[in-house]
Amino acid sequence: MSKNMIELLSKSKWYDLTQPLSIFTPPWPGEMPLQVHFFKRVTGSYHGGQGANGQLIEWSNNTGTHLVGPTAFHSGMRKIADIPLQDITGEGVIADISDAVSDYSLYTPEMIEKKVKVKEGDILVIYTGYSRYGYDQPDVKNPDAQGGIDNKEFSYLVRHPGPAPGFFEWALEKKLKVIGVDCGCAEHPMNTNIRYMHDREFKKAEAKLKETHGKTWDEMFPVDEYYKLTHQTMPKAGLLLAESLGGQIKELVNQRAWIVIGAIPFCEVESAWSRVAAVQAPDGMSEEDFFTAMNESEVYDLSIPFSVQTPQWANYIPLILQYTKRVGGQYFGLGRNNAHCKASFHLSTHMDGEPHFHSAGRTIGQTPLDYWMGPAAIADISELVSDTSVYSPEMIESVVEVKEGDILLIKTGYSKYGWNSPESDEFRYMIRHPGPSPDFAKWCFDKKIKWLGIDCVAMEHPMNTIQRLFHPKTFEEANQKLIDKYGKDWDEMYPLDKYYQDMHLNLFPHGIVHAENLGKDLEKLEAGRYFIGCFLQRGMELASCWARFVAWKE
Repeated sequence: MSKNMIELLSKSKWYDLTQPLSIFTPPWPGEMPLQVHFFKRVTGSYHGGQGANGQLIEWSNNTGTHLVGPTAFHSGMRKIADIPLQDITGEGVIADISDAVSDYSLYTPEMIEKKVKVKEGDILVIYTGYSRYGYDQPDVKNPDAQGGIDNKEFSYLVRHPGPAPGFFEWALEKKLKVIGVDCGCAEHPMNTNIRYMHDREFKKAEAKLKETHGKTWDEMFPVDEYYKLTHQTMPKAGLLLAESLGGQIKELVNQRAWIVIGAIPFCEVESAWSRVAAVQAPDGMSEEDFFTAMNESEVYDLSIPFSVQTPQWANYIPLILQYTKRVGGQYFGLGRNNAHCKASFHLSTHMDGEPHFHSAGRTIGQTPLDYWMGPAAIADISELVSDTSVYSPEMIESVVEVKEGDILLIKTGYSKYGWNSPESDEFRYMIRHPGPSPDFAKWCFDKKIKWLGIDCVAMEHPMNTIQRLFHPKTFEEANQKLIDKYGKDWDEMYPLDKYYQDMHLNLFPHGIVHAENLGKDLEKLEAGRYFIGCFLQRGMELASCWARFVAWKE
């Protein structure tokens, strides 16, 4: 059995279980659909000006593949950012019950256990087959429906099956970590406020229930009991829900896999966008040995908490939240906490995608999952850099072996000055961090670096950005430091036409992008080789996106 995690994860079979996210993705009924606005362009745009292709988005976290945390139903429970990786990764099983369910129907533990063995502590993914009604899927013909096809949004969000009485109690007895579903909700839609939004649909669902079970909805699901179960018992037990799964899910039905739910570590909201992946053993390795290796592996979270407190870069827009629903604000207590959000991407831990500076490049959602995964070198140069200093390829190679095709993460040590640190110094973190030498981008290109990451606000030297104009005093300090060390002033060493936004303009057209604002466990990691996974929402129109970054130690 191989215990080299780089070799193991490089040879393992990876599956993307994430539904593409688009402006066309229907939100949970009544909530904010994804809105995308370019407030900046490279040559200039209304509102934000010039310098980059910058997007401002508005969204609800219940649009697209997402994790539902305990605070969706119980305000006193842990936030998404407080949920450790161990609770959203692990051994799991994908149960195919698609042949046993239909519109408005109920599924039971017996249906699940008839198809798969569910172990204590599993992540359980339920394939209902209703992912076929995803907005991006082919039409489903139905001669009895209007237009001869099933209405996708109603089928996916309003008519899908849901758990029968006793299902969640069984899940708690099994100590399941997460229940995931390939439709709009892990609850039955008629046990949510959809019951009141779509009265005609509720009447159809209740008529079916009377026919199959001889009971009304409230007889089958007494409101007070159901409220206590879903809004108190389940959140307190820590049971999590993952909704709107899709992608390659059908390829894994009735199989076991290691599941990773890469949720954005949001502080103030109840749910968070997620990239969900499943990993199976490489050829020639038993499933048992694979799960043993994964359970014994050391895994690290490299993402800082995502919060309204997180400072944004330069003239970007900060995170703004508005709670539009509260647990106690709906009929009969069937409500939940929900916020609409608005932000630009260049705050907190995020990936700059190709279109951030190269408009013809692949969007985040167009980039396949395997691009975001791979062998990596973490270079700890924190003892070699200082305020506004320059780091070089030689520095990187003096502390770690960098192989051709690697992901490269650079540890400057400046994450300790981030917003959530006891040593927080935002000006130092945002404006005075070190940056790469003029030959750095070419070295990355020659090395065929896959993508890069940094533990401060930007992969660029701040004085090779508009910060040079915003902070002339800091520029003079940096310029003098360059003269003292290299005998050249800034414009001699970094001619603007060649090196302005060097790491963006010279690398993004070649597909070498980078992540910024890495931190958390990165602060304690030594230089060395790791396997890195970047789990970011599959946004089809997004130029950049926040992400959960995970490292497995060699």
